[in-house]
Amino acid sequence: MKVEDRLEAIKDQNVAYQWSEMAILGTANDTDRIAPRPTVTSRFLALVFVAVFDAWSAFDDAAIPVYMEAYDKFPAGKQTLANKEKAISYAAYHTLREYYPYDSLQFKKFMLHLGYDPNDDSLDPTTPAGIGNLAAQATIKARYNDGSNQYGEVEGFPEPYQDYTNYQPVNTVDQLNDYDRWQPKYFTRDTGEKFAPSCLTPYWQLVKPIALSSADQFRPGPPPKVGSEQLQREVEEVVELQANLTDEERALVEFMRDGPQSVQQAGHWLKFAQQVSKRDNHTLDEDVKMFFANQVTAMDAFIASWDSKMFYDSARPFALVHHYFKDKEIKGWKGPGLGTGTIKGEDWRPYSPSAFLCPPFPSYTSGHSTISGACAELLKLWTGSDYLDVQVELVPGALTEPQALGEPIVLDFPTFTQAAEMAGISRVMGGYHIQADNIAGLELGRDVAHQVWDFYNYHVGQNKY
Repeated sequence: MKVEDRLEAIKDQNVAYQWSEMAILGTANDTDRIAPRPTVTSRFLALVFVAVFDAWSAFDDAAIPVYMEAYDKFPAGKQTLANKEKAISYAAYHTLREYYPYDSLQFKKFMLHLGYDPNDDSLDPTTPAGIGNLAAQATIKARYNDGSNQYGEVEGFPEPYQDYTNYQPVNTVDQLNDYDRWQPKYFTRDTGEKFAPSCLTPYWQLVKPIALSSADQFRPGPPPKVGSEQLQREVEEVVELQANLTDEERALVEFMRDGPQSVQQAGHWLKFAQQVSKRDNHTLDEDVKMFFANQVTAMDAFIASWDSKMFYDSARPFALVHHYFKDKEIKGWKGPGLGTGTIKGEDWRPYSPSAFLCPPFPSYTSGHSTISGACAELLKLWTGSDYLDVQVELVPGALTEPQALGEPIVLDFPTFTQAAEMAGISRVMGGYHIQADNIAGLELGRDVAHQVWDFYNYHVGQNKY
């Protein structure tokens, strides 16, 4: 979707909101061009809104920038809405171009639409354009060599986002050596070709967080192991839930999975924040601060979740069901358009299209649960209420089995907490996680949110950090 298609829908929103829509556009297009990479895009989104916050901080007497040098504040007479809009636009423009270069032309068109010169590269901190450019420059420079390997800067690993830990799964796609550890799985393209995706960014726990002191700051205890009553009970629960999905549950699984033009969990919670902005008629100042807190939370929650994932390297239900129900007949979903019926345990599959059956990385903790728990808790703290009140209409099966569509369903998310819990349980229903992954993820996310809340309050000048 191009910028022109979005301008009409966002014309009445403040400029910070409008740039959040450009960030969502970049994320969706990144997914379509490359692949879902939720860790990577969470970092992009967070850094865009850090730069926006830092540019805005020059117009707020109490605010403390994160990466930009603390230049003299603009005097009261120049702390105008027009100057703030200009400064944050230059910050957003340059960071979005850095992280979503394929959409640079779209971002340039949006700058022109706002009436700004996209070629103004001034670094004069006494001008709005200069402070915005400085904020973007400082953010990009500060995050160079932050562990993400965005530029292939890690010696010996010159490809962008190349794994520099040399992670090798204990189990290969064809050989299961340890039932408690993650195993890659075969997917099938529309052409019929089989392929097994490698682990996504298995080094992400080494990326420097923004607000956390370390990736393992809130690392949960271990997941249940094969042979335990808990794991057997939770694997059986996955089979039972997935075999009996209602249309509403199918819709929930698909909504949280996010489908084509996906913006992954960070973008999903940015969209929820947008709903809050529209609901509460936010000013530019409010959205700058809320989007900043929201997306720093998502980025750090991903880092914390990956610390747990790679530390425990735990198996997903895809492999566990095959182990527990091998040579047994069970009730399960047969695949797109085939409905539910009796299948062999070793043929069980998550409720997903064959081209993307299951996220390609270890299970514990659930990323959806961790990021949703974190962002929900942060928004609850930020708004001072758990009230969300968002409704979404979907057609069950649209993203998974268009041959078996249900009647339109309206999903209701009354509170932030319930939205997070619905995100978490959807991953169990769909067959991607056991309950232990979900429960520990929600708790981990909430711990992250409270740490980010302290960090946020320091940077808006309200407490020590």
